[in-house]
Amino acid sequence: MAKAYTPGLLVTRHKKHRIMRRLPIAGDVQVKVGDTVAADDIVAETNLPGDVHPVNLANSMSLPPADVVGCMLKSEGDPIALNEPLAQTKGLFGMFKNTVNSRYEGTVETVSPVTGQVIIRGAPLPVQVRAYMSGTVVDVREHEGCEVEADVAYVQGIFGVGGETQGCIKLACTSHDQELTKDRITDDMEGSIIIGGARMTVDAIRRALEVKAAAIISGGIDDQDLKELLGYDLGVAITGRENLGITVIVTEGFGEISMAERTYEMLKEFEGREASVNGATQIRAGVMRPEIIVPLDAPPAAAAEGKFEEGQLEIGRMLRVIRDPWFGMIGQVSGLPAEPHVLGSGSKARVLEVTFPSGEKAVVPRANVELIEE
Repeated sequence: MAKAYTPGLLVTRHKKHRIMRRLPIAGDVQVKVGDTVAADDIVAETNLPGDVHPVNLANSMSLPPADVVGCMLKSEGDPIALNEPLAQTKGLFGMFKNTVNSRYEGTVETVSPVTGQVIIRGAPLPVQVRAYMSGTVVDVREHEGCEVEADVAYVQGIFGVGGETQGCIKLACTSHDQELTKDRITDDMEGSIIIGGARMTVDAIRRALEVKAAAIISGGIDDQDLKELLGYDLGVAITGRENLGITVIVTEGFGEISMAERTYEMLKEFEGREASVNGATQIRAGVMRPEIIVPLDAPPAAAAEGKFEEGQLEIGRMLRVIRDPWFGMIGQVSGLPAEPHVLGSGSKARVLEVTFPSGEKAVVPRANVELIEE
């Protein structure tokens, strides 16, 4: 019998998680296989080429381009400081010399007799790649990066902004359906990962910025609050590069949505533990979801195998509806009709029956749900 599959979000108390830490260009890897690393440890580093600064000496010195080479006081490869003499004309009878000082600091890279231009390369830009997740180095790729593996508790969110960060988990709300407001953010949350309940307000995020929290996570956020926070409408591009000073993640969606109770209870269980989070999100090709990673000291004593195959639709699976009129609601698959169903629009689609915690049942197109993986 054929099997049906649909995308899902993972929320689990244990999985073996592996991440690749890669340099943008070739560099030096600082670790070896078997090393134990903390989230903030530097595992690889390199230097990006500095900025390029062209200087048109032919124009500055009123000379033919071919004569520029003979006037240079610096050769290719020489360092040069800001305002240091770069070139000088021979003058008339050794007098009336025209000297051009460098407006940039760096290294003389090229001197062109064709264009009369000198290229000054700025100082290299150091790049350091950190482990991001505490764990063990299981693979090293020379000059490229390494892979870190750990037993972790893992939560995927719906949407996030802001990049990678680490901190200690602290609960700001006492239940999964409590709104996260600014009065719940306290001064002792500096450097922490704040866990809320239902919708987080823009004032709560700004308060978290004031206390210098590392991240703030809750069930939902209003799209207007997000626009106000960012200062612009977010398009479909990948997120994660926003310079907010904090990482923001919603686990369920936009609007007045509570965090799933099982997600809240799991994060509550790990209060006080160090965690790594990343708000990077991409919802089109090459889907990426924001994540919360809590490294475990050891795997659970009886780490059971998953009851269901990943992504497979089966009776009893938990899912979230991602389209109106049940947007954001979580329920359980209670039926998988084999025949296509005629929708309100008149089109036909494969559907499933979902039962919500209230006991209400609904028939939903399979394309309008995502599984909650365990």
